[in-house]
Amino acid sequence: MELPALILMPLIALLGSSEKNELSYLIIGLWVLHYAYRTLIFPFKLKTKNKKMPLVIVGSAVLFNGVNGVLNGYFIGFMDPELLDLYSFHVYIGIAVFFIGMLINRWSDHKLISLREKQQGYQIPRGGLFEYISCPNHFGEILEWCGFAILAWNLPAITFAVWTFCNLSPRSLNHHEWYQEKFEDYPVKRKAVLPFLL
Repeated sequence: MELPALILMPLIALLGSSEKNELSYLIIGLWVLHYAYRTLIFPFKLKTKNKKMPLVIVGSAVLFNGVNGVLNGYFIGFMDPELLDLYSFHVYIGIAVFFIGMLINRWSDHKLISLREKQQGYQIPRGGLFEYISCPNHFGEILEWCGFAILAWNLPAITFAVWTFCNLSPRSLNHHEWYQEKFEDYPVKRKAVLPFLL
């Protein structure tokens, strides 16, 4: 479902007529780093059996990832963005937030996958950010794209960060409610996606 984003953004950005600088290549590189993992590695880590997904969700995801890849790639490739210097303060902040989010996302996904491998059935995840929120994997991805938006500082990147939050927050709330219904001893103070807030 995420293959269109992996292919379209770097292709359009690199083939576009606008002048590129080090920051352009960094933005493209971080995009490819995220989507190469999500498209080519992560699906093979999941060991779900007989789980089905409605075609409308698959189609929506393919469409969204395609549009998102085109918009972000077009901005870098054709809009002649006035990119700041690679050594600008916002670039350092964006890189830090991006990688913190990526680490949280990957650690949380690994933790959830390892719970499935160890025992049959569902369990309450424990440790790390799971002590504060039900979906640190979603929180990590939100943080990752907020970092990307700070780094790139353009409308498509900012829009994508907002969309990620608007997409993953309801899913996190749904997961959180499911945990509360499934487990009587589910931690009462644990929030859904934003520690201490939501």
